[in-house]
Amino acid sequence: MALDLRFDGDPVLRAVAEPVTAFDEDLALLVAEMLATMYAAPGRGLAAPQVGVSQRVFVIDTTWKDGDPDPQAFVNPQIIARSKTTATAVEACLSIPDRAFAVTRPIWVDMRWQDIAGDVQQGRFDGVAAICVCHEYDHLDGVLITDIGVAQ
Repeated sequence: MALDLRFDGDPVLRAVAEPVTAFDEDLALLVAEMLATMYAAPGRGLAAPQVGVSQRVFVIDTTWKDGDPDPQAFVNPQIIARSKTTATAVEACLSIPDRAFAVTRPIWVDMRWQDIAGDVQQGRFDGVAAICVCHEYDHLDGVLITDIGVAQ
């Protein structure tokens, strides 16, 4: 089931999301519904605050529009390293419809997170995936692309 998106101006998008402490059926359902919402939108990423849930959870799938789906869920993510080299790309956001912003981000990031079972994962993301995880991670801290980008 798709969830209702929240849009710029909604206070939940500006709050710092709370850490997830319960790795249970409710979390698994939230992640499944977030993925359904992201695909229906259609987007490449979605953070829990964008559906009104102030928890440190986001989902991404950077390949599904061009190939096979590869959904990923990130619970309590942390960026543990980032490249010094940056690149600027135009980004859109499901919570800011019909607008795009040029945003400068690191070309790669290393992240640590938990999966929906609570197991710790770690990985490096580059290219579009780096942009996507950084964008969604920002949502967990109440940061929007309107804060850090230049309108296009």
